[in-house]
Amino acid sequence: MEATSQYKRLLPPMRGLARDFYGYCKQHELRFQKCSSCGAWRHVPREMCPDCGSFDYEWAKSAGKGKVFSWSTTSQPMLPQFADAVPYAIVIVELDEGVRMATWVVDVPPDQLRIGLPVEVQFDDVTEEVTLPKFRLRKQA
Repeated sequence: MEATSQYKRLLPPMRGLARDFYGYCKQHELRFQKCSSCGAWRHVPREMCPDCGSFDYEWAKSAGKGKVFSWSTTSQPMLPQFADAVPYAIVIVELDEGVRMATWVVDVPPDQLRIGLPVEVQFDDVTEEVTLPKFRLRKQA
């Protein structure tokens, strides 16, 4: 998608481990932390593995494929910047690697979402500096 400087919605903070995560997104790569000790994948990024307590990790590349785990549909915008989007759904996608993330599914109206719906990552270059990972229906191979 084409980047625009006219993006009006809130952007993620570009500091700490979030900066690393969104730095990979800017390269159109979906990467999550993977523990170097026990192999557990994790998201949201954090210093310590919640499974084994290790501080050792790598940023491992995700295949970017998963399924809709859950969602919540919003019909009244909480912020004026979202007024043009209602109704919209904030979707929890469970990636094949096991991590879950809150995101948008861009090509499915909220009333057509289903648990288990197969999706794949799509990157949205919303500004020159920020690329957001969103999801679309998975293309059949």
